[in-house]
Amino acid sequence: MKRMTLVAGCLAAIALAPANEAEARSRFEATITRTTYGIPHIEADTWAGVGYGVAYAYAEDNLCMLAEEFATVAGERSRHFGPGAKAVLGFQEVDNLASDVFFRAAIDLPALREGLKTQSREARGLAEGYVAGYNRFLKEAGTKGIPAKCRGKSWVRPITLDDVLRLTEKQMLLASSLALAPGIAGATPPGTKQAKVAMALPRPGELGIGSNGWAFGGDTTADGRGLLIGNPHFPWNGPSRFWQLHVTGPEGYDVMGVGIAGTPIPTLGFNKDVAWTHTVTAARHFTLHALALDPNDPTRYMLDGKSVAMEPRTITVPMPEGTPEVTRTLYTTRFGPVFVAPDSGVIWSATSAYAVKDANRGNQRAIETWLRIGKAGNVTEVKAAVSETLGIPWVNTIASDRFGDALHADVTAVPNVSATKIAACSTPLSPLFASLATLLDGTRSDCDWEIAEGTSVPGLMPATEQAATIVRSYLTNSNDSYWLSNPRLPHPALSPVLGKHASALTLRSRSNFTETEALLAAGKIDHARAKAMAFANKSLAADMVVTPLLALCESATDEEANLARGCAALAGWDRRYELSSRGAALFRAFWAKAGSRNDLWAVQFDPADPVNTPRDLATAGAKGERLLATLAETVADLDKAGIALDAPWGHVQRWTASSEAIPIHGGPGTAGVLNYQDARPSPAGGLVPVHGTSYIQIVGFDQTGPVADAILSYSQSTDPASPHFVDQTRLYSRKEWHRLPFSREEIAAQRIGKPKRIAQ
Repeated sequence: MKRMTLVAGCLAAIALAPANEAEARSRFEATITRTTYGIPHIEADTWAGVGYGVAYAYAEDNLCMLAEEFATVAGERSRHFGPGAKAVLGFQEVDNLASDVFFRAAIDLPALREGLKTQSREARGLAEGYVAGYNRFLKEAGTKGIPAKCRGKSWVRPITLDDVLRLTEKQMLLASSLALAPGIAGATPPGTKQAKVAMALPRPGELGIGSNGWAFGGDTTADGRGLLIGNPHFPWNGPSRFWQLHVTGPEGYDVMGVGIAGTPIPTLGFNKDVAWTHTVTAARHFTLHALALDPNDPTRYMLDGKSVAMEPRTITVPMPEGTPEVTRTLYTTRFGPVFVAPDSGVIWSATSAYAVKDANRGNQRAIETWLRIGKAGNVTEVKAAVSETLGIPWVNTIASDRFGDALHADVTAVPNVSATKIAACSTPLSPLFASLATLLDGTRSDCDWEIAEGTSVPGLMPATEQAATIVRSYLTNSNDSYWLSNPRLPHPALSPVLGKHASALTLRSRSNFTETEALLAAGKIDHARAKAMAFANKSLAADMVVTPLLALCESATDEEANLARGCAALAGWDRRYELSSRGAALFRAFWAKAGSRNDLWAVQFDPADPVNTPRDLATAGAKGERLLATLAETVADLDKAGIALDAPWGHVQRWTASSEAIPIHGGPGTAGVLNYQDARPSPAGGLVPVHGTSYIQIVGFDQTGPVADAILSYSQSTDPASPHFVDQTRLYSRKEWHRLPFSREEIAAQRIGKPKRIAQ
């Protein structure tokens, strides 16, 4: 019996053993070296060691934020913070109860556990190491070492692999069904107690995410090598903030860049041969399905003429101590969970309901994709990585290499739904949803996603049906569709799921093309000229609108005081969003009111001239009178907000840290400002950025490696006690850049403090 027990124990040990002897010797071991602005350089001989070092360093900088995020994805916010308080769920605020119900229902933990078993040794090692590194920091910090914001809180606890799996799944859903979370959590059958849901379907551009990215090939650069500009627009607060890191791991992996909370390796950045960035794609990563319900039971739906039962799932959410748990039953179909969006007319009635099917649900391939990108030696290998895995969840991939090639790949996990299928499976309501989502007939099984050979997951669109281009000129994206990444190289039409074709561009995309073409017309690009374009703070809307608006002012017979003041303020504005720009706040508020009018332009959009149309402000008659009235109203609004019309922009838009108010340049993307900062009213007065320009990198190559200038606008740490809480924010305010240290010599020259070796 003893011998059998010993054999069983040995077999169990073998099953749990690391994949090779090197990992067994140093499973959790890493060295962390900090350089200027607190950037950690993590070195490890194993992938488990990489995850270990990254998690430890991230917790040093952002423990409270990460600990709270683990509570969020575990569906425990109501218990710790109260059900009525708010959670930042992706890029929207949601009440804690809805957040908890969503995560407990949407995350299929057993399936994710099984999926982890099939992942590569590298991915498993990273996840296991991340758990160990986070827990190591907690144990080492003790009570006194926890930042004041979360010291002694019940939600600061050791984590398990389940926590990492949940957080990764949440990141995959960030720009897809996570936006529908309140509607999924609040969907209850008619005749039962209805949850209160105040929600509309998100409209294009309302998710609060974006970005600009440029890949310049050797034909357009001063040195004939590739050059990349990455300018992702991400939140200034919360777990989707970027964090800089440099990882030197096994198998020659050597990558520097950024990731967000829970990411064990850089997800955009560079190695010695390739630099890449991401921009949120215009592709749709979920479909909606219109269900016809069984007249005898609203929890059954008709499919191919037969009544099919929805699958119920009862969710129990723990409440604060002394308060009863909340139980809710949600329902799912073959197309996914039922959801409601009452403010958009999407309800669950006795006869109809709607389901959402998400291409990124259960996407555990992304980490493999980013590992392959990090190991790539050229952009062709980057293209292969995104195409073969279909693991990139919801972003374009834009890359340049040292050999002078440039790539734009709008290749992601999207439903395999062709234009033909969309037409054949349209319902009478589909046109009403068309600008928001693809609505398919849920009464027919043949209206489900097509299965193509060779895809990593059945039902995903093959990469061959998506857009990927390699050139030696340039390619760029500012969140418009695959159609144009260079105005000289329009892409043929693809499935509408991938975005609109031959349709009007946003002003930010038009500004991108306008500024890029002007830059290259004046000479080939290098780091200095790239920096100037990135922080030019021009407004295309201002260039198109202010002159004719001032002409209206001169012809106005109305002597209304606010109008006169508004006209004078705009006349003195330099039409930029520099710290010194006076009048910028007025135009920002004016454009928020006037910019979306459908009668704004005299010359309408022309697909043959997408960069320059629509144009010419329509000022005749009543249209001009409305513009002037809007300007006068805007002046009154700013007076009420206490913002002087001629206040320097840097006095209006500020980032407040403790007692320090740091002026922030950049402006609204809707006004065609490439250096996009979306700001909201601040309790302290003026405006505070909430998302926009975050990590900006300009990366080229010399004979031996990368040459990278970068800045993280909101700095590395969310802990006010950290020396790296606002140090880069001050740098960003001054339009200064940081030459990133990549080689051992560069790291040694910028090192701060002693390297820290951690092991267990």
